[in-house]
Amino acid sequence: MTSLTEIWPLFGLTLQTPRLTLRTITDGDIPAALAAAQDGVHEPGQSPFSNPWAEARPEVMGPAMARWYWKLRAETSPTRWTLLLGIWHEDNFIGCQDVSADDFAALKTVSTGSWLQRRVHGQGLGKEMRTAVALYAFDYLGADVAKSEAADWNGASLGVSRALGYELNGITRKKWGNQVETVQAVRLTPQTFKRPDWNLEVAGHEAVAAFLDIPQ
Repeated sequence: MTSLTEIWPLFGLTLQTPRLTLRTITDGDIPAALAAAQDGVHEPGQSPFSNPWAEARPEVMGPAMARWYWKLRAETSPTRWTLLLGIWHEDNFIGCQDVSADDFAALKTVSTGSWLQRRVHGQGLGKEMRTAVALYAFDYLGADVAKSEAADWNGASLGVSRALGYELNGITRKKWGNQVETVQAVRLTPQTFKRPDWNLEVAGHEAVAAFLDIPQ
């Protein structure tokens, strides 16, 4: 019988860093993702997300997360895709890191976003997981640019960007939830990337690349 990973190769992708396992979120992981988010992602009333999903009531957050994961899968194609990776630390689900692209074959550009359980902030795990996807984007997918953004008050996110070699890439104002934020865009290239002193271990990439029609 054909396995689910053979049908949907993205489920077979795993990235391993010294402290973290990043792998594609399956339906079976949704309860753990919900529990991690409900434990707290940010300070109350100070959402770092354009959609304040982490402030939703418990009975709303779970269905919303599931719908979002299913929507991203449904929209996945070689011209538009998102790799939604769960983060495990010491066998505990602690957050999510995504890598997405539109018209990747032409633009060779990815965008990243993430969230991390508040109780593990300050341990360098946010930097480690973003380093992992930068390595994967440049060394495996063949990206030329990795983009991200953060509210200008979000010193933690922008600090990770500076530490990895991202360059400032313009400021704009966006409606985030019920308020307007000043948002700082950042941009990373293989030339500016400050590589770590550890190697990324990758499993399942060949099938992902074939599924997304990414030349190897």
